[in-house]
Amino acid sequence: MIVNHKYKFIFIKTQKTAGTSIETALSKFCSPTDVVTPISVKDEEYRKSLGFQSPVNYSIPLKYYSTEDYLNLFLKGRKKYFYNHMSCEEIRRYLGADIFDSYYKFCFERNPYDKFLSLFFHHGGFQRWNSLEEFINKGELEIIKGFDQYTIKKVIAVDDIFKYEEMDSALALISEKLELEERLKLPPVRLKGQFRTDKSHYTEIITPSVRKMIDIIWARELELMNYGF
Repeated sequence: MIVNHKYKFIFIKTQKTAGTSIETALSKFCSPTDVVTPISVKDEEYRKSLGFQSPVNYSIPLKYYSTEDYLNLFLKGRKKYFYNHMSCEEIRRYLGADIFDSYYKFCFERNPYDKFLSLFFHHGGFQRWNSLEEFINKGELEIIKGFDQYTIKKVIAVDDIFKYEEMDSALALISEKLELEERLKLPPVRLKGQFRTDKSHYTEIITPSVRKMIDIIWARELELMNYGF
């Protein structure tokens, strides 16, 4: 996630939505005064090669610690940090309501059926799992926060939720809203896009039984973003 004070925006990084690529692109417009959370070592090396802002200021100030946070700090030496896929509820709590409420907040969502396959192949695909049903029944989808990440008490907490499928127009609109000096563009190398080797459309892979399971698990996202099979 990113908190940019010059352009007054907060990027909430959702999962399996090209979040690392978007985050890297936004890093170009960040400075040492902003909050930029770490990504993987390989991705950080690539971000550094582009000359963009590296992770900075992601240690949460003590003034925002709860009693439990202080206990974990003094008894276990555990500090609190802003992190990759942090929820709006957490960000608001540890960033402060004044900044969170006044800054422009945005994130991306993706068709749940396509997002499901992206996660499936990222986690080993058919080389690791006997079936899509096994993958779901083992609880692998629980990693995806989705609706719970960009809401607070089930209420939308961001200003815009853009569709992954409309990336180009979304980046253009974000550039306009933030009044960036140049258009926001994804980096030349698509980060984390190498895991899915089978590029078949999800309708060719997802069975009716798996579709029903996804319809239940991600019902809120499907309805909110008007996604269909």
